[in-house]
Amino acid sequence: MGVMFKKRKLSELKIDYLLRIDSKFHIDFKDYEWDIFHTKSKNLISLKELLEPYYIVFEYEDGKEYKGIPTGREYIDEFGYISCYKTVSKENHPGRLKYQVDNDCILLSSLKGAITPSLNFDFDLSEYVFSNGFYIFKPKNGYNKKFLLHLLRTKRIKYLIDNVIYRGIGISAYREDDLLKLKIPKISIERQNEIAEKITPIEQEIKTLKESKKDALGIINEVFGEEFDINIRLVKEIDKKKNFLISLTDIFKKNYNLRNSFRWNKIQEIQKELYCKIDCIEKLGNYILETKNGWSPNSQDGGNGILVLGLEHLNYNGVLQIAPTKATQETKNNIEDFYIQKGDFFVSRGNTVDLVALASIVQEEISNNIIFPDLYIKVEINEDNISKEYIALLFNSFIGRYYFKYVSKGKNQTMVKISSTELNEFYLPIPLIEKQTEIVDKIKSRINAQKDIDKQIEEKQNKISELIENAIKSN
Repeated sequence: MGVMFKKRKLSELKIDYLLRIDSKFHIDFKDYEWDIFHTKSKNLISLKELLEPYYIVFEYEDGKEYKGIPTGREYIDEFGYISCYKTVSKENHPGRLKYQVDNDCILLSSLKGAITPSLNFDFDLSEYVFSNGFYIFKPKNGYNKKFLLHLLRTKRIKYLIDNVIYRGIGISAYREDDLLKLKIPKISIERQNEIAEKITPIEQEIKTLKESKKDALGIINEVFGEEFDINIRLVKEIDKKKNFLISLTDIFKKNYNLRNSFRWNKIQEIQKELYCKIDCIEKLGNYILETKNGWSPNSQDGGNGILVLGLEHLNYNGVLQIAPTKATQETKNNIEDFYIQKGDFFVSRGNTVDLVALASIVQEEISNNIIFPDLYIKVEINEDNISKEYIALLFNSFIGRYYFKYVSKGKNQTMVKISSTELNEFYLPIPLIEKQTEIVDKIKSRINAQKDIDKQIEEKQNKISELIENAIKSN
């Protein structure tokens, strides 16, 4: 592989007021004077003249719950749709969930390699609070928001963020002022409006495709319901009940700690209906070899050092998303015990009642040192007669969600916890290993079938990018 050389005068370092000297930055920008599409236009305009930073601190009110949106993949998918949120309140929210936005805002993750595109939402955002890991802008001087939104989604700008303007090592971020220095040919508002009109029907096609797509959790629940002939409607009716008549002898059944709360007894009634047609119910503790809680050192978004996973990397599809956004410089004597490896099975030890004990498996080879945090439990399972993939998907299905929702402990429902006790005492369907494999394969097949819809969405998004780039290069 050849080495590229570029000569630069010391005076040319002033292109960056922090005297940045890395080659990738100077090779791209000094040669083209920030003309990011290399148009050689004589009438360039910087993004700073098109976009205005807009940061309004969210005002939390006492006693109200809000929908927190971090930058992680769990919360916003690769197409820019909110897929999940973190329930937060004034009394219980991380400091990074900080900003209020409205429908005129355009959001962009500040992290290199972010999967999410630039974002804009067309629904009521008054109950949503966004992470300070987003850069937030509004169009200036009447420029078209839709045009600017899709400009920021172009592959060229994505490439520059991920390969040129980012700073730092490990989890890297880019500076807002570097982004706003980027230049494009000046395009009239009338021309922007014209392009936006052409984009609108394509956006509607994307929305239709998105609405036709089944999410992973829906597919998982559908398959488990079919395979075990579970009447989910009856289960939901039991879940809505406000009181139960429980005999004293029933309190002792499967009740290691003699719990007598309403929540504990409700899950017993729910499981009676869930398992009424299943003849292979066993205790998970019979298959667990060991459990280990993770370690949570002080870490920060975009920091340097050893990477640290978060709760947002656990997924309903049972695959751990290896995309850490935090890093730490702390260490300890046995730190190697907390590095993840391919095949590791994790469940969330703490989360909301809906997400606690969400399970995911490391499915890829790990080349960097990555720490699993204290809110993870690493579970080692005897795999002679049980499939980790099957257990992960069952944990994430309505069977696991009901159980962990009601056996988890905590006064604040925005953060409840489980321990190895709740894992060991989980009674669940464990059919023959061949049947487990069949169920896993059926779920995977149905989830993979949705990828064709993803491909169609990507093709339509590429059409939008072509409209933007053609307008820029022909101007």
